[in-house]
Amino acid sequence: MIKLKVKGVSVDEAGNFFIILVDENDTKVLPIGIGKLEAQNIAMPIQGVTPPRPMTHDLLKNVIKELGGKPKKVVITEIKNDTYFAEIHIEQGDKEIVLDSRPSDAIALAVRCDIPIFMNFPLIEFTYNASDIKLI
Repeated sequence: MIKLKVKGVSVDEAGNFFIILVDENDTKVLPIGIGKLEAQNIAMPIQGVTPPRPMTHDLLKNVIKELGGKPKKVVITEIKNDTYFAEIHIEQGDKEIVLDSRPSDAIALAVRCDIPIFMNFPLIEFTYNASDIKLI
């Protein structure tokens, strides 16, 4: 697995939103297309914005905690038919719970919980060189 970090949220000239993930050396970039609402849900905690009431991902974080769980990591697992898949790994007592997730939801939780984001190594073929990507 390759560890990633959120570089930012971007929008292209056609109005399509992307979450930009980069490896630890800032050499490889994995852009994942997301919706406008998903982009907002990821950008808010990165920008330090705290809503007056919990957003869905804040609620998920609180539910996990109240049920005795601790989010441990997010893994972008694969791509099928131009759709990315992800997992949220949660530790609860002596067991690990793995939840299927959309990458945008998993990343929104990861930035709120300050947990690492990984991608499975075969996805390296879908990355770009960092010098080829420009954030707007």
